[in-house]
Amino acid sequence: MRAFSLFLVFLSSVSLVGQHRVRVDRSAMGTPWSVIVYATDTLTARKWVEAAFARIEAVEQSMSDYRTDSEINRLVRRTPRMYHPVSCDLYRVLRFSRALARRSGGAFDPTVGPLSKLWRRAIRHQTLPTEEELRQAGTRVQWKYLRLRRPNRVWLARDDLQLDLGGVAKGYALDAAGDVLRSAGLDCFLIDGGGDLLLGAPPPGRTGWEIQTPDGPVTAARVAIATSGAEYRHLEWEGRRYSHLVDPRTGLGIAAPRPVTVMAPRAMVADGLASAVSVMEEEAGHRLLRRYGLQ
Repeated sequence: MRAFSLFLVFLSSVSLVGQHRVRVDRSAMGTPWSVIVYATDTLTARKWVEAAFARIEAVEQSMSDYRTDSEINRLVRRTPRMYHPVSCDLYRVLRFSRALARRSGGAFDPTVGPLSKLWRRAIRHQTLPTEEELRQAGTRVQWKYLRLRRPNRVWLARDDLQLDLGGVAKGYALDAAGDVLRSAGLDCFLIDGGGDLLLGAPPPGRTGWEIQTPDGPVTAARVAIATSGAEYRHLEWEGRRYSHLVDPRTGLGIAAPRPVTVMAPRAMVADGLASAVSVMEEEAGHRLLRRYGLQ
């Protein structure tokens, strides 16, 4: 699921208290990214920002369902009903995704790939999927078909599964990039991955980063913010609108998704919960958030 755009209110001063503002923009994971850091040594800061982008690229190479050679697409082509080794990155995301699928009652499902691809094609051609197409795709969507075993091993029940981690991989990439910056001592940063944000320590002389969310302006620091539910693409059919956001439990594109913004300590948690809650009934969504200690 693609997050709602969050417009940043950038600071006008380039240098505050000996700290210089460095910003690098780049496209990754099919969306624009920006990394902003404050540092005394701008050359060293740019080197570490490049390292952060390298981590983002590594996550995309592992978890993109668009790339035929990605790790998840190579995994689903392997012999089913056997445990196969995977990278630490993929194992962590699948472990979180499976737990979220269980806790959300299937509102989030990492095996939703067959339905995601069916609705992408439907929206591209503006043609509603047939009941038989939805039924066949739906039989392949079940998070229980995925099992995990330490250390970093994955078991798939079928040879026709398709993984789709679009609702959580970007959040994990934000966390991974943030860890790179922190390891270099660059604690004052903001990473914007297509509207999903990871905020480090506040800019010099400020109490937080000033951002604009769908619910209004927010000043925050040391937190991740993810928004899901925006209708970027949809299909109009016989007077009804179907969005690109698919409910794995019904197989249908959500008719009227509501924007959901989640703030959490880690971006993977915020991203995954925003994806799940956006297709859930409101009270069920609140219960899920409370299970993670969030509002």
